[in-house]
Amino acid sequence: MRGDGRGRWFGLLAISLGVAMIIVDATIVNVAVPQIIRDLDITSTDAQWVQEAYTLVFAALLLVAGRFADRSGRRRMFLVGVTVFVVASVLAALAGSGETLIASRVLQGVGGAMMLPTSLSLLNANFTGREKGIAFAVWGSTIGGAAALGPLLGGWLTTTYSWRWAFGINVPVSLAVIVATLVLVAESRDEHAERGLDLLGALLSVIGMTGVVFALIEGRTYGWWERERAFSLFGLDWTASISPVPVAALVGLVALGIFLAQQVRRNRAGRPALLDLSLFGIGSFRNGILAAAIVSLGEFGLLFALPLWFQNVLGYSAFRTGLALLPLAVGSFLASGIGAPLTQRWGAARVVQLGVAAELVGVAGLGFVVAPDTSWWAPLGFLFVYGVGVGLATAQLTGVSLSQVPVRRSGQGSGLQSTARQVGSALGIAVLGTVLFAGLGGLLGDRLADQPGLTPAQRDQVVSAVKESAGAAIGGLEADPRTAPIAAEAKAAFSEATRYAAFAGAGFLLIGLVACLRLPTVRHGETGESQSTEAEPSRA
Repeated sequence: MRGDGRGRWFGLLAISLGVAMIIVDATIVNVAVPQIIRDLDITSTDAQWVQEAYTLVFAALLLVAGRFADRSGRRRMFLVGVTVFVVASVLAALAGSGETLIASRVLQGVGGAMMLPTSLSLLNANFTGREKGIAFAVWGSTIGGAAALGPLLGGWLTTTYSWRWAFGINVPVSLAVIVATLVLVAESRDEHAERGLDLLGALLSVIGMTGVVFALIEGRTYGWWERERAFSLFGLDWTASISPVPVAALVGLVALGIFLAQQVRRNRAGRPALLDLSLFGIGSFRNGILAAAIVSLGEFGLLFALPLWFQNVLGYSAFRTGLALLPLAVGSFLASGIGAPLTQRWGAARVVQLGVAAELVGVAGLGFVVAPDTSWWAPLGFLFVYGVGVGLATAQLTGVSLSQVPVRRSGQGSGLQSTARQVGSALGIAVLGTVLFAGLGGLLGDRLADQPGLTPAQRDQVVSAVKESAGAAIGGLEADPRTAPIAAEAKAAFSEATRYAAFAGAGFLLIGLVACLRLPTVRHGETGESQSTEAEPSRA
């Protein structure tokens, strides 16, 4: 950051605000989808792509964006990303068709991918010692808090104004971020980067990540093997009986295999490579990104299930659902205040372990209180503990991963770390989503087996309707006195399935906690001296 004192910290706030914006946009649209469907007259498939296109492109480009930021300038890449993001947000807010909105979401994903790893590398390059620990704590808590604030903000804007403001609000925020970054954040880049570009590596990386992340996100929707519903995008229809999911997974895995082989050859030959394999020789980085991927499996997957349970079982509105998740955001932001002092006292690895343990307690506790008649106050404490854990673990795990990565390669290190977390999150949502809906189908089918006056065909129809609507059909069943008993059984089954998903998430976090025991004990400032002399930030 430029200068000392307030300017440095205001620059951090500008970067954190930009990060909050791209994280919020991953969840803000979820609660606006029903209104988007009505206004634009789009199909459920189009609505699915409005939600998923952003996440898919975002995850696919993180590695490429982080590497190119080291070469071209991290602040420059961050600013280009914000510009792309705000242009895409304007297009989305003005969209008159589903195709335009989906294309705008793709463009938003491009901008977000430029911003996230670059924000991390800017902090790694411009902060040292104890200040780096505080900076990472603020960054990590921003991610956790923003993920929880997305549904609240989206529900408020959609209910009070229009779904278009879920995108329009990005315009003033982006302009503030651009101005503040230009004034307060110094440029930094790898001054020793080799000449030449690894364009083939970049292409293979994007194809591979797109295929794998698509399969993880869409497996439950389109079928893991046989096609379970129509698949189309931009007018192109998939007509084969096999699902597009295994095809995409195979293409992605093959592309990643070729990518890794190509990267090994280029590294051995000393040629410019997208992936610097020497980074994996750094124990803290290698163990850190492995732990980050495993922890991410259970960290945010439950945020997919909880809003559905709040709205379709407890009957909350979109805005009230956001309020119910607010303790998670409060806990995450609070962690930014206590994370740095704890790190100075115990070391980052211990704080990560404490954070993951808190997440484990919070997620498992939510599993115990989920029920059709849960009181509004019962989940609050566990959500708060969950949020504190997210804030501590996300920030300090990032700090451990990058603590010994040379500044000149921090963009690539940040891109790898962010990619590991995104793939872990996608896998966690895929697994927890499968647990939720497979459990829902089986449990509801069993509960309705002896329902009076319900034939097997009608039972299967009800189970299918509740599953396909992610529980939204429960409200219609409850409104009709003749089907109200079926709605009660559906609420009970949905609650029990959500409980299973919570316990599955807790299981992943337990594995992540074990993985975190291998992290080296690092206190901010102990290993960073070589970094600060390797590449000083240039002043722009």
